[in-house]
Amino acid sequence: MFEVKRKPNQTQIAREVGTAARLGYPQPRPASRPDAPIVPLHNTVVTNAAPLLVPVPSERTYQTRTPVITGEISYKGMLPVDGLLTGQLGASGGTLSVKQKTASCFAAGPELSGEISFRDMLRVNGHIAGTVYSKAGTLIVDNSARVDANVEVGIAIISGTVHGDIVARERVEIGPTARIHGNIWTRSISIKDGAVFDGLCTMIDEKLA
Repeated sequence: MFEVKRKPNQTQIAREVGTAARLGYPQPRPASRPDAPIVPLHNTVVTNAAPLLVPVPSERTYQTRTPVITGEISYKGMLPVDGLLTGQLGASGGTLSVKQKTASCFAAGPELSGEISFRDMLRVNGHIAGTVYSKAGTLIVDNSARVDANVEVGIAIISGTVHGDIVARERVEIGPTARIHGNIWTRSISIKDGAVFDGLCTMIDEKLA
C-alpha cells in the first residue's frame, strides 16, 4: 500500500494566505521554520484582497395609489400630496404627474376637498369633501368610499358612506353596504336590505326634476 502526499501549489498557498489576511487570522508558520513565531495579519496590507462592498441605499420610491375618483370633472379646491409631484405648469398649460404613498385606510382628512362638477359619470373610490354637482350625470360611490358633501346629480348609486344631502333628479339606488347621513330629494328611490339611512326622504315632482 502506497501513500502519496501531493506538494501544495504556490497559487493555493497564496490564496489561503490572502483569505486569512482578509479575515484577520494569524499567518501560518513557514514549513522551513516550524519554530517561527505566529505573526497576526491585522495590520498587513494584502494587494490581492477583495474590494470592500458598501451597501448603497436604494432610492425611495412611491407607488401610484388607487385614484380618488374616476371620470372627467371640473375641480376647484385642494389636493394634498403625500409622495412625489413632477411636471411643469405654465401660463399656456402643463402636465403634472403624482405618485403617492399607498394607504391601507383613509386618512383623517379628505383626499379631495372642493367643488366638483361633471357631465356624464363620476365614480368615487376614496374620500372627498365639498360639493358634487351634475345636471344629469350619474354619481357612483364605491363600497369603501366616503363622501362628505352635498350632492346634486341626475342619478345617485350609493354603496359607500355619504355625509350630506342628496338631490337626484331621476333616482337614488342605495346598496346593502351604504351608510347615508342626510336628507334625500328624488323622484324614485330603492333601498337594499342592510343599508343605513339616517334622514328624511322627499319625493319631488316630475316637473321640478
